[in-house]
This record gives sequence, structure tokens and C-alpha cells, in this order.
Amino acid sequence: MTFEIIPAIDLSAGRLARLTADGPVAVDAFGGDPLAAAAAFVAAGVPRLHVVDMDLAFGGAATNLQMIGAVVALGVPVQVAGGAATEAELHTLLGTGADRVVVGSAALQDRDLVAGLADRLGSRLVIGLEMVGPRIRARGRRRVDLSLATTLEWLLQTDVQRFLVTGVRRVGSLAGPDLQELPEVIAGGRRVLAAGGIATPTHLHAVRTAGAEGAIVGRAALEGLDLPALLREAAEA
Repeated sequence: MTFEIIPAIDLSAGRLARLTADGPVAVDAFGGDPLAAAAAFVAAGVPRLHVVDMDLAFGGAATNLQMIGAVVALGVPVQVAGGAATEAELHTLLGTGADRVVVGSAALQDRDLVAGLADRLGSRLVIGLEMVGPRIRARGRRRVDLSLATTLEWLLQTDVQRFLVTGVRRVGSLAGPDLQELPEVIAGGRRVLAAGGIATPTHLHAVRTAGAEGAIVGRAALEGLDLPALLREAAEA
């Protein structure tokens, strides 16, 4: 199976944005146009896009659905996120035409909800694990603080098929992935994506060597990472 390099497109008020300590801020790359960025990534040959509605995650309103739908219309599979922690929010995001949706870490407080979602959505569901050290700590308007080990123990008893492990302190840093907890999740035998700080071929190699099926690349993809070359290397490997 080819290692997937998946660019991230973060949206706020219909424009490109990125997360800072003070919340979402505008991004100037591609003139701030998410569709222009997405089209460039598709032209580079990416296998999938990861699109985040930051307004849903931090404000509770899914204001970027039309733009997400426009990205989906470009014709590549889209994994959509936005701190969704209810079934209604997940289905709202899936209504854009995205083929996968990430349930936010805050939902992990409700075991019955997550188990039911895994049963009903199958491979369309991705479990978001936002990691600060060995703790799961959701960002956005809903907060949790959970043990990774304890949470994984029950999650691996459900039909969950895929995890997205985000090193929260590395997001936007370009400083490389947090590899401390990633192997523990991979050892569970499910498919795992990594995110947070991934910016160079060396970072991608480290994530791949750890056993992840792919990596989400955010800021670096917008700032000129040579995606065609990296995609060729991934295919050859």
C-alpha cells in the first residue's frame, strides 16, 4: 500500500487559515483562496485532501460547507474535520460529499456514541486523537483530558478502523512530528494517519517508518513543499 501524503486545507469564513494560540488566523498563500490551493494540490497528484472547518471547531457553526463541497467537486477523495463530536455534526460534514469524516477527540467521552458511529459509518469514520504527551486533549470549544492508554483499550474493542494522531504542540511548527505516542496507536493494528509539524522528506520518512499509512501536511504544503517529488518517492517506495 502506497504511503499517502495528504495536504490539509484549514478554512475560516471561507478562506485559508491556520491555527495559532489566539485561534484561527488568515493565511496569505494562494491569495487566501482554498479552492486555488486545493486545485494546485490535485494537479500535483495528491491522493486525498484533508479539509477542516475551523469555524465549526471553534465557534460551533459549520460556515464552510459550500467551500468544502467545491473542494470535493475537484474529484479527489476528501477527509473532512471540524471538531465534530455529535452524530448530527458528522452527518452535516459528510453532506458536503466528503468520503471520510474525523470525529473530534471530545467525542471520546461518550463510548456508546463512538462505538455506534464506528458500526454505522465503518471506513468513513476516522477517530481524532489530539495528543499532548500521553494525554488526549481536544482543542476547540469542547475540551477533554483523557489517558491515551485507557482510551485506546476500549476503542480497540470497537469497529473503529482508522485513527488520526495529531501532535498538538507541533501543529504549524514545521519542527517535525511527535513520535512518542504514535507507535502506541499503530501497535493497535488499525490504520493510522499522523499530523502536526510534518514539513520535510525526513519527517515523512520517520512517520512512514513508524508504521503510519499516511501523513497530513498543513503549513508546509501551503509554503512550497515539493509535493510531486514526494509523491513520486512514496510511489516508488
